[in-house]
Amino acid sequence: MKSTKAPTLSPKFDYRLLIIVGGYGSGKSEISVNLARFLAQSESQPVSIADLDIVNPYFRSREAADQLAEFGVRSLLPPGDQVHADLPIIIPDIRSAIENPEGYLILDVGGDDVGARALSSLHDAILPLSYDLLFVLNVRRPFTSDLDGSLKTMSEIEASSRLRFTGIISNTHLMADTTQEIILAGLTLAREVAKARSLPISFVSGERNVVAAMYEQLTTVPVLPLDRALIKPWEHLGNTWTDKKLRIR
Repeated sequence: MKSTKAPTLSPKFDYRLLIIVGGYGSGKSEISVNLARFLAQSESQPVSIADLDIVNPYFRSREAADQLAEFGVRSLLPPGDQVHADLPIIIPDIRSAIENPEGYLILDVGGDDVGARALSSLHDAILPLSYDLLFVLNVRRPFTSDLDGSLKTMSEIEASSRLRFTGIISNTHLMADTTQEIILAGLTLAREVAKARSLPISFVSGERNVVAAMYEQLTTVPVLPLDRALIKPWEHLGNTWTDKKLRIR
């Protein structure tokens, strides 16, 4: 059963263009989908999400387009069969949404500096002081397990995307084996990274029931509880936001 508790602080943003980037396996697509749902439910402005992940064919925000539509979130996707292609397809609607903003736009960008190259093609459309570029930090991944590795990964992504990070998302997890201790250990490193880069902790994220049990330990940082929306094609889960089986395409 999902907890009905609410965190002390919820994510807040200065800008309407939210770019989510992180290392491979950091959980950025799951965060992007859950963040889109959160904004659609908590804000009066429209919410759109664009999938720029060409690195991981299994966990991509486009797979949750039908579920997000039930919350009023618009997904910007390639047409027809191209929606399933692992290609750097930047549809005109994405550039148009950046240049002519209407509400929130979330860009789910592929892992590491390789995935961020897709973002660099939109660099000329993204004005300074118009976006939040958020680094998803998962210390249980090889290249972001310590301070030096995390800073190196961030610098490589910035060089590839030609944009600068504005905040840190602490999302340390081990899927179903995630514990409170794992989340807190991730937050400890996230604070070190944030201090080294003079950036804020934008929020901590984690599976809803796990973080709900530790709200009293997370009173000084915003929290985004996660409900799993993306599954592997070979998994058979019936638990989704709408309690319907996902239609795997």
